[in-house]
Amino acid sequence: MATIKPFKAIRPTKDKVAFVASKSYEEYDMEERNAILAYNPFSFLHIINPGFKFHKTISGKERFKLVHNRYLEFLEENIFLQDENPCFYLYQIENDDFKSLGFFCATSVDDYTADIIKKHEDTLRSREELFADYLNTVGFNAEPVLMTYKNNPEIAQLLSQQINNTPEYDFTTTDRVRHQVWKVVESDVIHQIQEIFEASEALYIADGHHRSASSFLLREELKARNPSHTGNEAYNFFMSYLIPESEVRIYEFNRMVKDLNGFSKEGFLIQLDTYYRIEEKDDGIYKPSKKHHFSMYLDGRFYSLYLRKKVYDFTDALSTLDTQILYKTILEPILGISDLRNDSRIAYGYGKYNLLKMKDTIDNGEFAVGFSLVPITIDEVKAVADEGLVMPPKSTYIEPKLRSGLSIYKL
Repeated sequence: MATIKPFKAIRPTKDKVAFVASKSYEEYDMEERNAILAYNPFSFLHIINPGFKFHKTISGKERFKLVHNRYLEFLEENIFLQDENPCFYLYQIENDDFKSLGFFCATSVDDYTADIIKKHEDTLRSREELFADYLNTVGFNAEPVLMTYKNNPEIAQLLSQQINNTPEYDFTTTDRVRHQVWKVVESDVIHQIQEIFEASEALYIADGHHRSASSFLLREELKARNPSHTGNEAYNFFMSYLIPESEVRIYEFNRMVKDLNGFSKEGFLIQLDTYYRIEEKDDGIYKPSKKHHFSMYLDGRFYSLYLRKKVYDFTDALSTLDTQILYKTILEPILGISDLRNDSRIAYGYGKYNLLKMKDTIDNGEFAVGFSLVPITIDEVKAVADEGLVMPPKSTYIEPKLRSGLSIYKL
């Protein structure tokens, strides 16, 4: 049922790929970003931050036009090339404890509208429209939508055969992550992969809901403007990175709230007692160990919160998610936070040492209370998507995180 297509990627030349590839713009702090822009003329950051050339912060339509100009310059200066034939592009990311192998391809907007491509997050219309305008102006898509598919031994065998070939790219970044890319050029292999996906039931968006929604808006706009529309134009597809679900890692976001909504510490604990069995823990960092079990840090102490399942209604896939349980039993009814996306009283954190960071932030008085959860599983994500439901914001932090600039889809 899922339609995937090879495409002629615009991508860095072999000798410059290690300099071009960048993390996402938001992952750099300002000092690091400016240093890269100052000393690395090949960084993809020059395309997405074109104002640096003019020592000026530029936004809106003006920025979009300059992004397009920097992109053209990379082509003119032979930093980028375009493949002559449509390909799939295998991309493997590897560090000391994690390896993932997926591939870049073009996925169908029609599949997105037909719910063959499954979603689990809400999107903001304003962001959809902004990014659709961006895509229309710059004329390319450089940030793939990360999608998962059910583990398939046939696909695994085909990909494993391909990576026995010499990679097109093979480089290691300063964070000690190895990046390898292989071109799949053989038409028979491409056709085999397409046939397997045509027989699959669904693809699941793991990261990139706004990017896919914006691609739909752009398709609708360009289709309306094109009296000769056939359905085969580039705008009917968007670049995605497909990866087997077993090679996705999901981490949790902690929640931190600035105040107790008028409750004293004791009053707050009494409110929690309705839904939870509460235990104060000994000194030291305390992490939850299983579903429906939360760690709370309050007034210099860690507490374990065990959900009283007899007083909570499990009605669908969404209601079983720990992020939803925390929202429905604590954040909304007790702490008065109904808008998890925009309420300034709540903040989120992730990362290897984030529980310690959460503790330090609360000890410093920036927040009053914090909650830690166990990660949501890929099966839970799929169950919510299959039921057409929407997870609370910041329910998942998903890896792998792909380097930008390795593959560009021309619209």
